[in-house]
Amino acid sequence: MQQARRTASRGANLGDFVFASLTRIAGVFVLVLLGAIIVTLFIGGLPAFEKFGVGFLTSTDWDPVQEVYGAAVPVFGTVVTAVLALIVSVPLAFGIAFYLTELAPQWLRRPVGTAIELLAAVPSIIYGMWGFFVIVPIMAQYIQPAVIDSVGELPLIGPLFGGPAFGTGILTAALILAVMIIPFIAATMRDVFLTVPPVFKESAYGLGCTTWEVMRSIVIPYTRTSVVGGIMLGLGRALGETMAVTFVIGNTNRIATTLFGPGNTIASLVALEFPESQSGSLKLSALLALGFILFVISFIVLAISRVLLRPRLKV
Repeated sequence: MQQARRTASRGANLGDFVFASLTRIAGVFVLVLLGAIIVTLFIGGLPAFEKFGVGFLTSTDWDPVQEVYGAAVPVFGTVVTAVLALIVSVPLAFGIAFYLTELAPQWLRRPVGTAIELLAAVPSIIYGMWGFFVIVPIMAQYIQPAVIDSVGELPLIGPLFGGPAFGTGILTAALILAVMIIPFIAATMRDVFLTVPPVFKESAYGLGCTTWEVMRSIVIPYTRTSVVGGIMLGLGRALGETMAVTFVIGNTNRIATTLFGPGNTIASLVALEFPESQSGSLKLSALLALGFILFVISFIVLAISRVLLRPRLKV
């Protein structure tokens, strides 16, 4: 009997050792893979950094003929479109999650939730084609002219909505990105809102709180970490989106002075210029440098999210 117990104990210890080793290898593999990608991009972009220096980050030039390259335009377009997409998508995603968890009847929650999840599975190129053939004409014929004639006449914010109504541009790209990331953020919010213990909400209702007060004072504080994580997930997709943005942003290498003006992002510029770049060329190095910069931007966003998730110090 004791021999059988010792044998079973050794088998259990061996299983624990194998499982712990596999999980450790998986964790290290992720770090090694991420480090390899970063190092590859940095080494590939090093000739561009050495040639242009800090001016590579501030220059708006992109001239393959003269071999003069700058990252200011795509970096500006990447950040602006992603921020605008978050401004549009987060309130809508919160409203969807709030409705599905607190207000929608039971028979409607599953179909709407399934529809949200299906939107997340739509390929980005489909969003790009839909944006180009549907949203761009609507923007050019109806929305942009109306906004230019009304809001564009205001003294302070008017210059942000000026220019010709081509339909494509920074704002159109941001709207497409917002539609793309709404499913990710809404699905995450819905799932984490459902994890709040019912006794917490029932206690708040028993004290006379309204539905919005329960959401604001109970649900959101309880799920704050996961909600911010879902928003960061959507922001990550917005920062790195390629084809959908390429269809509708206008692909012009200059900083747009209005939200209706054309522009570029890092991902769209790399997608357009990479097939024409030659191995070992300065242009390829500039594109790899842009990829490294995109990694840095993503890291900064992650660091900011970590700061926001820190527990507040009690006075």
